[in-house]
Amino acid sequence: MVEAVQDAGVVVTGAGGGIGAALARRFAAEGARVVVNDIDAERAKAVADEIGAYAVPGDASAIVAEARDALGGTVDIYCANAGLGSGGTEAADEEVWERAWDVNVMAHVRAARALLPDWLERGRGRFVSTVSAAGLLTMIGAAPYSVTKHGAYAFAEWLSLTYRHRGLAVHAICPQGVRTDMLTAAGSAGELVLVPTAIEPGQVADALMAGIAEDRFLILPHPEVAEYYQVRAAEPDRWLTQMNHLQQKWEEAR
Repeated sequence: MVEAVQDAGVVVTGAGGGIGAALARRFAAEGARVVVNDIDAERAKAVADEIGAYAVPGDASAIVAEARDALGGTVDIYCANAGLGSGGTEAADEEVWERAWDVNVMAHVRAARALLPDWLERGRGRFVSTVSAAGLLTMIGAAPYSVTKHGAYAFAEWLSLTYRHRGLAVHAICPQGVRTDMLTAAGSAGELVLVPTAIEPGQVADALMAGIAEDRFLILPHPEVAEYYQVRAAEPDRWLTQMNHLQQKWEEAR
C-alpha cells in the first residue's frame, strides 16, 4: 500500500473510462476516498458505484468545490486526467484549437486556482497531471493535441518548481499508447506510432503509484520515452529528421 494515498481524499477527472477509471479504481484499492468525475454522468456513476466512490459529473473545470464537499471538506490529491485527443494540422478550425486549450491546459489551471489556497495554507497537496508522451515529444497528425499537451506539461513543471518548498507534490504522467477509446480515435497515426507498444490503463495506474511512493515528478509508463526525450534535447535536428521520416511513412501509408 502507498502510505500517501491511504485515506486521502482523491479527485479523478475524466474517470468514466480509460486511464481515469483505472486511476480511480487503483486509488480506491489503496484505501483512498475517491470522487469520480466525468462529463458523462452515467459513466461517472457506474465507476463510482463499482468502487464505492462519489460521482461528481460535469465539466472538469468547475467541480472542485462540489468534489471537496463530497470528500468532507478536503481534497488531498487531484488528478487532472480529462483530456481531448484533438487531431489536425495548423489548419484545424479555431474551435478545435480553443477546445483543446480549454480541456488540456486551462482545466488544469482552473483546478489549481481552486485548490492551491487551501493546499498552501495546510502545507501539503498533490496535483497529478495526465499529460502524454506527446507533451515531451510530439504526435504526428495531431497539432492541437501535441501543442496543448506541451502546455499541460509546462504547467505541471511550473507548479512543481514554484511550490514544492511549500508542500506541493506534482506528478506528470507521460505514457505513449494506452488501450483506450482515445487510442482508437487516433486512427492510422495511432496505428503506426502508438499501437505497437500500447499498454493497458491499469499499467498507467501502477506507474503512478510507484511514482507517488518515490515522490517522482515525471512518470513514464513507457520507460523508453526517457531515451527519446534525451535525444530530442541533445540532438534536436537528428530527432526532427527521424520524426519527419515517420511523418513521410504515415503519408505514404495513407
